[in-house]
Amino acid sequence: MVTAIDPDLLALQEMRSAVQAAKEAQLVYMSFTQEQVDRIVQAVADASFKQAERLGKLAVDETGMGVAAHKTIKNEVGSRGVYESIKDLKTVGVVREDKVNQVVEIAAPFGVVAAIIPTTNPTSTAFFKTLIALKTRNSIVVSPHPYAVQCTHEALKVCDAAAVAAGAPNGLIQCLTMSSMEATQKLMQHRDVNLILATGGGALVKAAYSSGKPAYGVGPGNVPVFIERSAKIEKAVENIINSKSFDYGTICATEQAIVVDRNVLELVKRELKKNGAYTLSDEEKRVMEKVISPIPGKVNPDIVGKSPQVIAKLAGITLPEGTRVIVGMETKVGKDIPFSLEKLSPIFGMYVASDVNHAKEICLSLLNLGGRGHSLAIHTETDAIAREFAIDMPVSRILVNTMSSVGAVGGTTGLVPSMTLGCGTFGGNITSDNVTAKHLINIKRMAYGIKELQLLKQVTDSDESITNQVVSNVLNSLDSNQTVDPEMVKDLVSEIVKQLSK
Repeated sequence: MVTAIDPDLLALQEMRSAVQAAKEAQLVYMSFTQEQVDRIVQAVADASFKQAERLGKLAVDETGMGVAAHKTIKNEVGSRGVYESIKDLKTVGVVREDKVNQVVEIAAPFGVVAAIIPTTNPTSTAFFKTLIALKTRNSIVVSPHPYAVQCTHEALKVCDAAAVAAGAPNGLIQCLTMSSMEATQKLMQHRDVNLILATGGGALVKAAYSSGKPAYGVGPGNVPVFIERSAKIEKAVENIINSKSFDYGTICATEQAIVVDRNVLELVKRELKKNGAYTLSDEEKRVMEKVISPIPGKVNPDIVGKSPQVIAKLAGITLPEGTRVIVGMETKVGKDIPFSLEKLSPIFGMYVASDVNHAKEICLSLLNLGGRGHSLAIHTETDAIAREFAIDMPVSRILVNTMSSVGAVGGTTGLVPSMTLGCGTFGGNITSDNVTAKHLINIKRMAYGIKELQLLKQVTDSDESITNQVVSNVLNSLDSNQTVDPEMVKDLVSEIVKQLSK
């Protein structure tokens, strides 16, 4: 009789074997030169870029989320875009030398990187994390989302084949193929894992920070976008709709709520309709609220990354042909207000602000609900107002006059291309940066002595003879008609010597 093997035990064994193989490969990889590393990284980036379209389709087929053409763009950013941003970074040996201050900086890899991949960006994030790990002479063990195992694994097979063909040691890139939360948790706690790169839900990121390992985790993004009265309304609304409909809103930096100055409200409404936005009636909004959040504070996973038509069908609502996003007018913010939550779908809440200060209050409330530290978008032609928001809002990225979703990850801005966006201490993260290769290396510093420090010797009992000599010299220098108490002179000299020796 054959006894079935517990799948969780198999997953744990797979994880342990993957970490061991990754560690052994990384020890070999540590000896590679900068030229060898760069050749491998370029080969992986090129191979990933060539497979961007195929893997984009595979991701949509497996997860049921997003738009294949948009997944392709994400894959291109996660491969070639990331490569272009890191290709000239020195990550081996001496990386910087300050000849004036005589400080030499030397790069050292972390070791084995455990990478957690989300279901919303399963292939582009796999490309991105693999590239920055390889660039810094680390190995990587990837734990895919349970709903995206096959497409993530396929992406990593492309990376691994290209890396090995370019001279990388076997085992440098590992992927866990058995969906198991226990195996993922044990991976993050494994003694041979040196760093965790966690992109995913709040519970998973919290587990990464609680693992006892150094970790880069990212918080949720409940991104507000403010349309200020001086904005170029046509362009602003076009950008916002394009951003929200991109991959059906699955990028965490996608706008979640529109805050519009009341002076341009009618213009905005007109442009929204022109760009394919459908504004719900009061009754339709009440029905849609139950679809967005059947349980207060929790977003329905069935709407994440789905088209407006699929979501409308769940609510029994008929949309006009060509609808790209759904809009619900809102006045409140809270866990029990579905349109104010991070929906990760083409659904907007829209708020009307009486002025700039009121807009800031609404934006802050939305961020405090669940997006502190992440991103905020603003459309304005008044740079002083953009800077005011940048200074006052507790976010790490302020996107001005661009698509927030693509701009935050470096697609339409000068920000570093990244699929892991830090939220700083605003959002409980260690960094506010767009995470990239520089975050995966230790920098050792060799410093030469360039200053002399003069230290006075501490006076001890054996130094009393010095004090006696000084007292004798003082007494001998006095005129015969001068009378001074020798003990008083000795006490004064002793005190002076003590003060000088401190």
